[in-house]
Amino acid sequence: METRVAVMSIIVEAEESVEKLNSLLHEYGKYIIGRMGIPYREKKINIISIAIDAPQDMISALAGKVGKLSGVSVKTAFSSVGANA
Repeated sequence: METRVAVMSIIVEAEESVEKLNSLLHEYGKYIIGRMGIPYREKKINIISIAIDAPQDMISALAGKVGKLSGVSVKTAFSSVGANA
C-alpha cells in the first residue's frame, strides 16, 4: 500500500480537548513516527508536531478529526516522497 510522509502541526487552545486529542493520536499510533509537544505556559496553549507515515486518506482522516475538536487547530504538510508499506 502506498503511504505518504507528512508533518501535522497542532495548536491546542482548549485544555478540555486534550484527552480527546490524545485518544485520536493513540488510535492512529501505528502510523506515527514521532511526536513532540511543547507547553507554552505564558500563552496557555500547547504546540504539538506529529511526524506520520500513512496512506494519504488516513492522514486526511486524522487531520479532519483533530480539526473538529473544540479549540484545536491543525495544518498538515506532505512530503513529495512516497513509500511502499
